[in-house]
Amino acid sequence: MSSSSAAASVPGATPADALRRNRIISSKLYFDVPGSKAPVVYSTAYDIAFLGIEKMFLTKEGHLEKTRVVEPLEASKEDLLVVHTEAYLNSLRSSFRVAAIVEVPPLTLMPNWLVQQRLLYPFRKQVGGSILSAKLALERGWAINVGGGFHHCSAEEGGGFCAYADISLSIQFAFVRLDISRVMIIDLDAHQGNGHEKDFANDGRVYILDMYNAGIYPFDHAAKRYIDQKVELVSGTETDDYLDQLDKALKVAQTRFQPQLIIYNAGTDILDGDPLGNLKISPEGVVIRDEKVFRFAKDQNIPLVMMTSGGYMKSSARVIADSITNLSQKNLVQLGSQPD
Repeated sequence: MSSSSAAASVPGATPADALRRNRIISSKLYFDVPGSKAPVVYSTAYDIAFLGIEKMFLTKEGHLEKTRVVEPLEASKEDLLVVHTEAYLNSLRSSFRVAAIVEVPPLTLMPNWLVQQRLLYPFRKQVGGSILSAKLALERGWAINVGGGFHHCSAEEGGGFCAYADISLSIQFAFVRLDISRVMIIDLDAHQGNGHEKDFANDGRVYILDMYNAGIYPFDHAAKRYIDQKVELVSGTETDDYLDQLDKALKVAQTRFQPQLIIYNAGTDILDGDPLGNLKISPEGVVIRDEKVFRFAKDQNIPLVMMTSGGYMKSSARVIADSITNLSQKNLVQLGSQPD
């Protein structure tokens, strides 16, 4: 049976559903990764040089050989259309529009081909990484995309430095290609994840636990209605209080929903000193937070995808590397090679 007839044969599928399914089935973003590679997804193309954003410290510190990192493909327009509208994608041809979405006003002065090359191409590579990471997580039990987590972007609207909805895309791909129907999003970025909340509004297949500073952007009260489990923090929340609230939230989540996959949005903008997060979590607190989430998944034998999401200090990349190293030391991830 061809992929198009397979898509059309899904009971109750609309033409739009069939088109989405065809796009997912024909995508090249899922590919086989040999066991000699770790399920850590990253490309130097993720780095946005002109903004000083560099994601990867893990290989520099010698914790993981560069040859063992998985290089993703760039998400194509057909891939992005699985969630995004044609009108939204066309709007990104305007440098003015992109500048508003990523909140970098000087971009309005750059020709759009340069904006595409220096900013949107890195974003599309990270989207490809998030989508591939879900497949790797199902195969290996876990995967980390050292990028992605663009949780303010929904199907029709970007914002907050998020131009593509990689979380929504990775879940839609997983529904079709990985044959799963229950996903939990654990969003621990400092900001409310209003993009995926809008995309999965009233979708019973997706359970959203969002723990965020309620006193900062995006103040999206409409999207809050779609959060299954909301933990609102105040500015200045410190490490012990934060970790205590996380423990309680994970206990509740465990009783409410049994997912087949966890998407963990692990922003480091909760760090003390981050200019946008306004929380006071220590670097050690971030490491413990990630350990708690990975242990939550492992104890229930649920595959987990981590996306590194927001973090606006030079120290963020090092904290991410320290966290992944700790996960390895605690045997929650295995950075050693597996037989093919």
